[in-house]
Amino acid sequence: MIKTYLKIAWRSLKKNKLVSFINILGLALGIATCLVISLYVIEEFSYDRFFANSERIFRVTLDAKIGEQTLSEASVMAPVAETFKEEIPEVEVSTRVLNLHSNTKIRIGEKVIRKGNTAFVDPNFFEVFDLPFTSGDPATALAKPNSVVLTQDQATALFGKENPINQAIKLEGIGHYSGQYIDLSGDYTVTGIIESIPENSHFDFAMLASMLGNPDAKNQSWLSGNYITYLLLDKGANTDQVEAKFPALTKKYMEDQMKQGLGVGFDEFFEKGNHVYLKLQALTDIHLNNQFSGKGDFEAGGDMQTVLIYCAIAVFMLLIACINFMNLSTAGASQRAKEIGVRKVMGSGKQDLVFQFLLEALIAVCIAMVLGLLLAKLALPFFNDFADKSLSLTFLFQPTFLLSLFALILLVTLMAGGYPAFFLSAFQPIESLKKKITRSNRSGLRSSLVVFQFSVSVVLIIGTLVVSQQMKYIQNKDLGYDKEQLIVLRDAGLLGEHLDVFKDKLKADPRVQNLTISAYIPSGPTDTNSQNLVTDASTSSTLRMIQYGIDEEYIPTLGMEIVAGRNFSLDLGSEENNIIINQTAVKKLGIEDDPIGQVFEKRTDNQGGRAEVKIVGVVKDFVAKSLREPIKPLMMVYNPYYSLILKAEKSELQPLLADMEQTWNGFNSGEAFHYAFLDELYNETYIQEAKMGSFLTVLSLMTIFVACLGLFGLVTFTAEQRIKEIGIRKVLGSTVNQIVGMLAKDFIKLVGISLIIAFPASYFFMDMWLENFAYHIDIAWWIYVLAAGITLLIAFGTVCLRSVKAALMNPVDSLKSE
Repeated sequence: MIKTYLKIAWRSLKKNKLVSFINILGLALGIATCLVISLYVIEEFSYDRFFANSERIFRVTLDAKIGEQTLSEASVMAPVAETFKEEIPEVEVSTRVLNLHSNTKIRIGEKVIRKGNTAFVDPNFFEVFDLPFTSGDPATALAKPNSVVLTQDQATALFGKENPINQAIKLEGIGHYSGQYIDLSGDYTVTGIIESIPENSHFDFAMLASMLGNPDAKNQSWLSGNYITYLLLDKGANTDQVEAKFPALTKKYMEDQMKQGLGVGFDEFFEKGNHVYLKLQALTDIHLNNQFSGKGDFEAGGDMQTVLIYCAIAVFMLLIACINFMNLSTAGASQRAKEIGVRKVMGSGKQDLVFQFLLEALIAVCIAMVLGLLLAKLALPFFNDFADKSLSLTFLFQPTFLLSLFALILLVTLMAGGYPAFFLSAFQPIESLKKKITRSNRSGLRSSLVVFQFSVSVVLIIGTLVVSQQMKYIQNKDLGYDKEQLIVLRDAGLLGEHLDVFKDKLKADPRVQNLTISAYIPSGPTDTNSQNLVTDASTSSTLRMIQYGIDEEYIPTLGMEIVAGRNFSLDLGSEENNIIINQTAVKKLGIEDDPIGQVFEKRTDNQGGRAEVKIVGVVKDFVAKSLREPIKPLMMVYNPYYSLILKAEKSELQPLLADMEQTWNGFNSGEAFHYAFLDELYNETYIQEAKMGSFLTVLSLMTIFVACLGLFGLVTFTAEQRIKEIGIRKVLGSTVNQIVGMLAKDFIKLVGISLIIAFPASYFFMDMWLENFAYHIDIAWWIYVLAAGITLLIAFGTVCLRSVKAALMNPVDSLKSE
């Protein structure tokens, strides 16, 4: 019996080649999209879940407000870890990480290598994070100062096949600021080797050095710190109850220091509208929460909003493909009416016909699944480049995912074939044999499905247009500085004592228009610093400001504008106690009338130390980070160091760079010459948005294509039902254009309804997306008009493709007796 059903199903698919091809192609595109996005989503949600205790590990974060400034940091004060372990019974282990350098300089004898991220961690780090050791003992590997654990990849790069245990390496140029620079360079002994950290981890360290070698680790200040702190809680611990203990402990240890450093008690600090809270963040939530990106996070991380958008697109794409199958199957109902009637007369029950049609759908879905896997395999390399991932279809062959694929096949079969199966099997044998299959109110369902398809398509088209316009806005926005023709040598400081000579040679080059030394770059990798200006000498009122260390050439090199006062100039003497602030800082300080010459105090330490500074200039507001954030108060101090930024004519850039590299290599420093263009660094800041725009464009084209297949099915169904009406109209003198217009009118109405639904939905979603930017476009009316025009044009073309064929049919053929 099954064999007979299979034969009939296969013959039916072969008989209706065009419909079968469209059905299978639509399903294959939907399945391929769903598979690729599923791999991406699963990988995004898998971050850090490979740790045995991942559900019990939490990161301590900082949420503070001082005056009008808010702070959200992934790093906290040095003593928090030990204090929480001692004071909170539910804390089983606490450990800290100090992330130092992303491309560490390593010396082994005469060999110098730059490779790998270095972090300093507490000796008990491996009690929290069970990273597998291939050599060494995790309990004692970091028990001594100047000990270091390497990943397997790092060990191979440094020592080849030689045993690295107890080998000495020298780490150079590593350290951190904590009031003053703490140099951690020196000789380290390799005491352990771990397997390379998986890609789906929120940290990617190549070397883990013992925190015991960091003197600042014993710092007892509760007013500042940059230590990433993790807690391993007891099994069954209530995180809300644990977090509820933080405020009392914060007050206990912070109050005296706050009185000394800020001149105000803890309660008074809160009464003034300020606050400081320590909070818990689940380890498994870190990757997809970009709240702390650039604020202590080890990597940029993912974005939950983007993942949810991709999930929705995958679901809608599959739904649209299933809707097509339903519409095209019911569209050909009249062609199978006699078959159904004969089979019912011969004794087939409704359940037999339902099984038959579901089996046909299952065969089509299985073929589509195979084709979808092939399409996914072809698309995956492009998607990996696009998403900066290394996804592989091999994951699909794991037992769990194979079961999911099987479930997906059954689900799609029921979704795509369920309605047609019950619809076709419900035909009465007499009407079927007479081919009197009339339209029913079920055509309303088919129309609704087409409206749904086009609504989704229009939302994606509008989304694509909005993202495109926002990216154009980002490119053309007045940033307050000139990003063109600027070369950034971020690591020029690696030349050490040769930096000044290198700078002088560049200054003497006539192709170099301007040159400045500063490690503070408006876009891309940059040093970060902040400072508090005291706004009321008798209280703790302060204005937290971004602080740039620059020289006198910084402002002219970047094309910034001094709107009041002057630039730094060593011709006028020392600039040590002078500052330049931006316009936002002027407003926040309330000195719009006469900012020049105003004297404020800045904090110099956490023990209440202060120093006077005088405002000598005001610079026009410029975007110091990205357009996602509003421009914040900023002050510039005279403190040039490390990086070089230079401006040159566009035609001279490549020859100049070649000569610069030759000069650099002439110093024999052992450091590679690296450069970047500031405009490219700026564009990379918005790479996620650019990728989303490209992704939406591709998906918009796919969904509108698949939706048009569904529309084609509905036109086919309607033309078959109205074939006699069309014949009569032609006999009575109707032209092809009139008949096409008659058929198209109803379908254009459906597209019009989809526009009415899609416009408010797209506005809601895209307005929510634009809220991620402090500076963004307003969604213009013409975007909706253009989206409507594109959709109507494509839909009308699809309708015409089928309706013209019906209108050209000979009326004799459509009116002859059956």
